[in-house]
Amino acid sequence: MDEIRFYRASEKPFGAFSNLYRREIEFEGELYPTSEHAYQAGKARKAEVKKWLMEAPSPSLLAMAAHGLYYWDVAPGWSTSKFDRMRAVLRAKFTQHADLRDLLLSTGDARLIETATVDNEVNRLWGEVNGVGRNMLGVMLMELRAELRNEAPGFDAYLVVAA
Repeated sequence: MDEIRFYRASEKPFGAFSNLYRREIEFEGELYPTSEHAYQAGKARKAEVKKWLMEAPSPSLLAMAAHGLYYWDVAPGWSTSKFDRMRAVLRAKFTQHADLRDLLLSTGDARLIETATVDNEVNRLWGEVNGVGRNMLGVMLMELRAELRNEAPGFDAYLVVAA
């Protein structure tokens, strides 16, 4: 496969690449129900805003609420620190769960693309909409895949997992 497109957490098998995929991770000494929770926990400036975000009834509502925060509720420097945080969260997710690591490594050299359907700035930053966007989540997953491959020689022989 040249490309693997993913978006919904429920899609088999690559929905696990979504940050909304329900898999608990430990990050910065806390346990989070999803990588989206771990990522968005760093966005809030105040503890009460973080608590409110973490109590969202679903990962998608958490993401929606976090994207709608007012400027004064966002941690200083978030626009520049968010990418490093996402990289660290993804590393935690894919190193704490062998099955997810193996799934990522199984993609070989395929281009990973988060493919959204709603055209907005956030979706064009983290993925692509109609082929347009920076696809930062896909790029970070491909970077992590390369790092994991270098850390565990022998995984480069993996074949792409068939649905």
